[in-house]
Amino acid sequence: MSAVGTQADGGELKRRLGVSDAVLIGLGSMIGAGIFAALAPAARAAGSGLLLGLALAAVVAYCNATSSARLAARYPASGGTYVYGRERLGDFWGYLAGWAFIVGKTASCAAMTLTVGAYAWPGQAHAVAVAAVVALTALNYTGVHKSARLTRVIVAVVLAVLAAVVTACLSGGTAEAARLDIGADATAGGVLQAAGLLFFAFAGYARIATLGEEVRDPARTIPRAIPIALAITLVVYACVAVAVLAVLGPDRLAHSTQPLAEAVRAAGVPALAPVVRVGAAVAALGSLLALILGVSRTTLAMARDRHLPRTLAAVHPRFAVPHHAELAVGAVGAIAAATVDVRGAIGFSSFGVLAYYAIANAAAFTLTPDEGRPPRAVPVLGLAGCAVLAFALPLTSVISGSAVLAVGAAVYGARKNRARA
Repeated sequence: MSAVGTQADGGELKRRLGVSDAVLIGLGSMIGAGIFAALAPAARAAGSGLLLGLALAAVVAYCNATSSARLAARYPASGGTYVYGRERLGDFWGYLAGWAFIVGKTASCAAMTLTVGAYAWPGQAHAVAVAAVVALTALNYTGVHKSARLTRVIVAVVLAVLAAVVTACLSGGTAEAARLDIGADATAGGVLQAAGLLFFAFAGYARIATLGEEVRDPARTIPRAIPIALAITLVVYACVAVAVLAVLGPDRLAHSTQPLAEAVRAAGVPALAPVVRVGAAVAALGSLLALILGVSRTTLAMARDRHLPRTLAAVHPRFAVPHHAELAVGAVGAIAAATVDVRGAIGFSSFGVLAYYAIANAAAFTLTPDEGRPPRAVPVLGLAGCAVLAFALPLTSVISGSAVLAVGAAVYGARKNRARA
């Protein structure tokens, strides 16, 4: 395979992305989503056990990332676990994974756009959210390589802001190590629920796997990019969570709407708060950029197999992107951004994405040693962890997520019945 692919006549995508581009797309998703959207809800669930929830989410994410990386190297095509489930477990499980991913990540799009609105213009959050979806859909439409370049800038800005937050919190004289102690308020159920909510923040590495058809040398690039992105993200999350907890404590963090901005104010650096707000908006934009990218590629793969309308499989002749899929994802994301609540969107998204990765782990378990199978314990622990965290989420998220998966299964069954008739 050449270093830079070309567009095939059959509507394939160009291989333009290297390891650094793939890592940055994953970082743009994970870092933006986690720190600014999921930290406070997780603190409400776990209390002083927040760091335990973060560690548990990281373990499950590592298993999922390892399974996904091995599968993506074996099947370097757009679609991620939709492709892996279909190839390893059968058509239905691939379809269900794709359905869960598209639905869950559309909810993530809504959460991220509303985060942009809440920080950029709180009084007009929904209007700003819709504008953000439209603008980034237009950017993705013009080519994935431009999206990767913008993501590089966004990640650099966000990391600089987070470094400033950690420095301000730990050097301001108000941080207390005692606030990191685990108290009686930390229950097993609360820690599990926090881990499920924080998993929402780690799921960005899925964007790397779904770009399998657009990376150079995918058998080498994807297994390298996924663990690098996950490791960097975990270090960043741990540093920020410890710094903010040490300044605010679990109770104050749990009830904060802008915890990082409040932390720097409490640390005696109020002038940094507006910078943090800008950083939060930029981070959420980075997440949204990568979300639209990933969801549209899974939509493309499912449309190619006629699980979704065939027109969504169209690839633009000039920009070599799935332009109909991107427009559809952008339209649904804009509608969701105008109507949903950010906190409910996080729980709903986590349920769908955990279901997606449960199927990924089951698919990885079927790999042979010659196919790059991970140690058996990895997919087993990943599958069990996904199931436990999914059903530890708030009840409304579990009910709505289960209902949406049931609807997807019913649609699949109806389509199969029509095909047999």
